[in-house]
Amino acid sequence: MTPSPEVGLDFAREWVEFLDPDDAEHLIAADMTWLLSHWTCVFGTPACQGIIEGRPDDGCCSHGAFFSDEEDVERLHESVKLLRPEDWQFMKQGLGKKGYIEEYELEGESALRTRRYQGACIFLNRPGFEGGIGCALHAMALERGIEPLEVKPDVCWQLPIRRTQDWVERPDGELILKTTVTEYDRRGWGEGGADLDWYCSGSPDAHVGAEAVWQSYAPELTELFGEAAYRELARLCMRRQGLGRAPGDRGRREEVSVTGRRTLTTSTRSEISSRRLR
Repeated sequence: MTPSPEVGLDFAREWVEFLDPDDAEHLIAADMTWLLSHWTCVFGTPACQGIIEGRPDDGCCSHGAFFSDEEDVERLHESVKLLRPEDWQFMKQGLGKKGYIEEYELEGESALRTRRYQGACIFLNRPGFEGGIGCALHAMALERGIEPLEVKPDVCWQLPIRRTQDWVERPDGELILKTTVTEYDRRGWGEGGADLDWYCSGSPDAHVGAEAVWQSYAPELTELFGEAAYRELARLCMRRQGLGRAPGDRGRREEVSVTGRRTLTTSTRSEISSRRLR
């Protein structure tokens, strides 16, 4: 499959701001153009080119997952206890002497990430594995009826949602916490983002989901800023959705249909894990 050209990073976007119903000092700024888009993970289909040239089967897992804090690391330790050999292709290597976490030099500082094995994250099951390709943690969660965000590193379950938070001083001197929710595009990775061979959020080939992002990522968005705030966001998205496409929509959903990750009905392990990497 010849990939469609990615759209440029700078185009008109629609935003909405609203107060968290549970906290009058919490303002949420939401990128409606992104949340109303029909982006979906296309791993396991010809549309996914992978972030490194020549390694489409890695999807976005070539570099491993960097941890956000100690709690993030501890979550992974607990998740690994749930994995079985039929879930995880490289269990023997991951539980061996070198383990499944390694140190890496990042911008002059030491950071922890999931260990890379044979060119990609050690939790990535590769073609030929009987359990199917894709993230071992994600496939295990789907099979057990667990939300993947409960077992995966933060960066893995949040992408390509980008949440930033800052205390903002208003003109009257009042401080308010402002949460911004938008697309984690190439710029989100810093200078290295431009070096990625392909990036799905900017590609029309990945905007083929059955649902809009605000729907398909409901559990993740709820986890990021709470149930009441998500309900208000959903209300605003439904209202805006009724007005037609937002500026910057890259959708190709009229051309291709990709089953959303939470509407999978297959009962086979290989199909579950190969349909969704994230």
